[in-house]
Amino acid sequence: MNDILVIDDESQIRKLLEITLESNGYKVIQTNNSNQGLFAAANHQPDLVILDLGLPDESGHATLKKLREWYNKPVLILSAQSSEKDIVQSLDNGANDYLVKPFRTNELLARIRTALRNNHAEENNPIIKFGVFEIDLSGRTVKINNELIKLTVTQYSLLALFAKNEGKVLTYEYLLKEIWGEEYIGQLQYLRVFVAQLRKKIEAETKSAPSIVTESSIGYRFVIGKL
Repeated sequence: MNDILVIDDESQIRKLLEITLESNGYKVIQTNNSNQGLFAAANHQPDLVILDLGLPDESGHATLKKLREWYNKPVLILSAQSSEKDIVQSLDNGANDYLVKPFRTNELLARIRTALRNNHAEENNPIIKFGVFEIDLSGRTVKINNELIKLTVTQYSLLALFAKNEGKVLTYEYLLKEIWGEEYIGQLQYLRVFVAQLRKKIEAETKSAPSIVTESSIGYRFVIGKL
């Protein structure tokens, strides 16, 4: 059973999350402000944190930064704040995903499963496999339907970064910095060219093939299967 810490000042949201998550096999820990949330995270070491940005004592952005000083498991932002600025800032500060209130419970559960699965795979398995797609991080090889896909060094590095963060939105700035370095931040056309090349090589017609989905004005999300 995975433990999930909810940091949210809205009692109705906490109650809804408690009912939804516990009925799906998760154990829920609840707090209603930043200080209590950070204390609970340190004491309980949850498998995932659901964090609101509009907290009464300190902003969720500040709370996220403090969490990321030591907490390396998934953090999902669940907030009524839907501006592009808030989303990008949260993702750049280390959030694994961002969901806007009001939310669909099935989508929330899917995002949680993806975040927990990715964290488990990163800790335990150098091979990432989803259906027909397989990437060997140690051997630096990629297969679809057991056929090797030829990639350049940069294409492979970009795909590996996407695969290790399957389901998570990666911002343009993050991708450019991680793959090419800080001097390339802002070179969006450069990134778009490589994403287009990757799409041609890895996207297939089968339902379990990977896709690189554009999140408008924010970045890209790597997903398995057609949307």
